[in-house]
Amino acid sequence: MQIYWTKINKIIEETPEVKTYLLDCPEDFTWEEGAHTHLALEGFNAEDKPNRSLIRHMSISTLPYENSIGITTRIREQCSEYKAILRNLEVGSELAIFKTHSNVPLKREDKNVYLLSSGVGLATFRPLVLDYFERADNVHKIHSLNIDSSKDFLFKNVFESAPDKKFTSQFVDNRKDYYEEVRNLATDKEGLFYIVGSDEFLVQNIELLREQGINLDQIMLDKHEQTLSKFLSMDAPV
Repeated sequence: MQIYWTKINKIIEETPEVKTYLLDCPEDFTWEEGAHTHLALEGFNAEDKPNRSLIRHMSISTLPYENSIGITTRIREQCSEYKAILRNLEVGSELAIFKTHSNVPLKREDKNVYLLSSGVGLATFRPLVLDYFERADNVHKIHSLNIDSSKDFLFKNVFESAPDKKFTSQFVDNRKDYYEEVRNLATDKEGLFYIVGSDEFLVQNIELLREQGINLDQIMLDKHEQTLSKFLSMDAPV
């Protein structure tokens, strides 16, 4: 396993509770849209065994052409030791990244794509939208739906409806409106549905989509193959 050590080159306060850390790109490090990585704090490998409390699984919110590895995360006032350390890091601080992989690259199957997310889960979808803007081949259109009760919606400069690009973006601040809109989107029985959020959020969305007749192979989750079966069970209601 290769560990890349890198430094923070910029910190962006997206909202009062959400920060984006932009990291230098190590030589020969690359990734694709929908990628996640393991982000480790200094000292994580100081002992014989890695200190897992200093490691988190994070989505990369940028694309390689932006020349920085973006990590966007919510840090509440009451937070874990990991987030508390991260909150106090400054430009120039060192971090390690390793085990980078994409579970949710943009599928180009001549279908409509629906991006369903909760809160900061939108960070996973930002690169997919940018990739689509760069090259719309074999994607009919993209619709993004995000729920965030804080009302501090993220990345408004990217997630702004662009009819000329066949991209629509929708933000809601309550579950009732969100799930009503998911039902509307699910009238497209051929669409591809990407979901990012908490495990509970994933389960609720999958159940709703399955009830609307959406097949399992139309649902994409940011999960490793070994955990996908836990969510995409063939026993789910149809």
